[in-house]
Amino acid sequence: MTVPMASSALSPSSAPRPAEPPATTVSRLRWAVVDAWTMTRRDLAHWTNQPGMLVANLLFSVMVLLMFGLLFGGAMAVPGDYWEFLVPGVLALTMVFGIESTFTAVNTDLARGVTDRFRSLPMAGSAVVVGRASADLLSSVITLAALTATGLAAGWQPHGGLAPTLAAFGLLLLLRLAMLWVGIYLGLVARGPESVMALQILVWPVGFLSNAFVSPATMPGWLGALAEWNPLSATVAATRDLFGNPGWTSDSWVATHPVLPALVWPVLLIAVFFPLSIRRYRRLSR
Repeated sequence: MTVPMASSALSPSSAPRPAEPPATTVSRLRWAVVDAWTMTRRDLAHWTNQPGMLVANLLFSVMVLLMFGLLFGGAMAVPGDYWEFLVPGVLALTMVFGIESTFTAVNTDLARGVTDRFRSLPMAGSAVVVGRASADLLSSVITLAALTATGLAAGWQPHGGLAPTLAAFGLLLLLRLAMLWVGIYLGLVARGPESVMALQILVWPVGFLSNAFVSPATMPGWLGALAEWNPLSATVAATRDLFGNPGWTSDSWVATHPVLPALVWPVLLIAVFFPLSIRRYRRLSR
């Protein structure tokens, strides 16, 4: 679980804006990019105004890694060193659990009327949601850096070389981007901030029904199949492979070809929930 960042209504731009979007495609794209960056800066400003939120978010992620490594590591029978097995799973799990902070921030803005005020301004219709996604993705980069430093201090090491290691972090951020758009869409359709509890009830089982901590082969057949085809499992297996870290062995196609599902699943989620989020934002109050 991650700590939601606070929301406030800041003016998207101090410069005069046209009442209608520009006519040409290039001008509209530039207009959308400028507005999205303005909204990104609005969300990033909360880090400066309320740094405690960011620190609490980082501490929680680090605590999860240390808790599993130090408290449960001695009782876990895994292939190879436990830290090298654990770190890729927790990195991917954190990317999925970040959906809660995104959902809460979007839904809180909506419930407080902040989103309605933004919609009344002459700005690109995609700027608010794209700005939120950009800011949260930058937050995830900081989280990954903190977890990576903690893992290295605890004894974890990537052995796959520079290019595979960078590719592994790219897959982690791709999964986070997909979860961002799922969280944004759910935040726009949910009834109120209290519905975050319902989201947690769904996210935690999905997070743990994976290969992050246990082998799907130890589960009942149908449950193990679900775990293997979980998008989180694909990213965990792919990052372990790219980091050169030990993982569970399986003869299934998804386990022997982890990188392709780790690419396909997030791309599919983005392809579905990105346009849904934009459409939902534009249709608010209709």
